[in-house]
Amino acid sequence: MISEPMTLVTDYLLAAVTAAAGVLTLRAAHGEASRRAWAAAFMALALGAALGGTHHGFRVESLWLPTVMVIGVASAAMLAGSAIATTGGALRRALLALAALKLALFWAWVWRDDRFIWVVADTGIAFALVALLHALRWRWRQRGSGAILAGVALSVVAGLVQASGVDLHRHFNHNDLYHLIQLAGILAYYGGVRQLTDRNN
Repeated sequence: MISEPMTLVTDYLLAAVTAAAGVLTLRAAHGEASRRAWAAAFMALALGAALGGTHHGFRVESLWLPTVMVIGVASAAMLAGSAIATTGGALRRALLALAALKLALFWAWVWRDDRFIWVVADTGIAFALVALLHALRWRWRQRGSGAILAGVALSVVAGLVQASGVDLHRHFNHNDLYHLIQLAGILAYYGGVRQLTDRNN
């Protein structure tokens, strides 16, 4: 029995599109570490969506913690990729250390308390930093930053929809709408990430 069929379908759709974005980004990385980091973020998000869909669809409770933990990996990788693309020197090293520390602290916390609110908090921090980095670089016309900012905006909207608990139909709930809006966000991220280049100063 599938307990939440539409949530399973939209999660799996999100996983498929995000995995494709990851593979395509990796194939087009051309030595750019920023693109490789974002490719890792896409692949982690794809795995999280697949695990989350299975958890919701088949009530496999043991998959929830792995779902949460891989989303933390995605959050850290997004921040790392954007740091490499937009900063250099000591600031880049500090941001990469922050991404690693954030992931370690997140994992330690959710190991004891895996409520989704902590995923929201962790990704919220990453989104804020990614948006700040690309907003500053957008002023200097860095390619890809505008699309990544659009992706962050869509992700925030998706999160607000998910938190609202508003259901459009008994067979189409807030989680399903969240997945579809986040899918649009992934496409925006991908459009920006494929244009990124590592900053060399």
